[in-house]
Amino acid sequence: MNITSTDSGTLYIVATPIGNLGDISQRAIDTLTQVDIIACEDTRHTKKLLSAFSITNKTFSLHDHNERQKQEYIAKLLSSGKNVALVSDAGTPLISDPGFHIVRFCREHGFNVSPIPGACAAISALSAAGLPTDRFSFEGFLPSKTGARKAILSSLANEARTMVFYDAPRRAIDTVQDIVEVLGGERTIVIARELTKTFETIYSDTASSILAWLSQDPNQLKGEMVLIIEGAPEKEGQLTPEVENTLKLLLNELPPKKACAITAEIYGLNKKALYELALSYK
Repeated sequence: MNITSTDSGTLYIVATPIGNLGDISQRAIDTLTQVDIIACEDTRHTKKLLSAFSITNKTFSLHDHNERQKQEYIAKLLSSGKNVALVSDAGTPLISDPGFHIVRFCREHGFNVSPIPGACAAISALSAAGLPTDRFSFEGFLPSKTGARKAILSSLANEARTMVFYDAPRRAIDTVQDIVEVLGGERTIVIARELTKTFETIYSDTASSILAWLSQDPNQLKGEMVLIIEGAPEKEGQLTPEVENTLKLLLNELPPKKACAITAEIYGLNKKALYELALSYK
């Protein structure tokens, strides 16, 4: 792969391994080798990765505390035809990592931004969790303080999608205890720890059982962790957004009674309740 400059350069968003160096793509290696400079969340961390692949390109630091201040510098590089790569410490940049402000700034100013896909801890964990993946939400890092953490969990109590979080293993016991208290001990959760590394662990059980497991095995309180929570079960007869959307589509084509009857049959709902809902749309 060759990177060519036209009038202006390109900002490449380069995913790097989350543990196993073998997961880096050839395209990522080529990009990091050929760009003019690499923006790193932590230059010391990234230089170890670059050294492993004999990449000697220049680097500079770009993190949460200086991201906005570096916007003009990166824009100047791109304007002069330079190509820039953006990497985080591990995985795909911007996914609970720095880079959002830079990417938005570059796109707003007409610079080309191109992703170089690769590893992402959230997606890797989700793919092996055994929970529904047709609909899911990524919630980022849970707060470190119990009160704030419980507030977030409470706000998601009725979320039907599978929920993916990042969390620090050292506070995993406290987090799971809060899940038990707020969402219930029977809610299924998955802990995916040290993904792609020597001590990779993917453990699934009820929240109560996982709380006991963590308490008995302190080795599980180390490393990097993805926490996945089963979505709330839909209540029987619940008027979900999907039900309402179906009803509205049918109402565009059919009389209200017929539209309600079909919707009720599809979702196992009460026709009278649907008819009252249909009348409210007028």
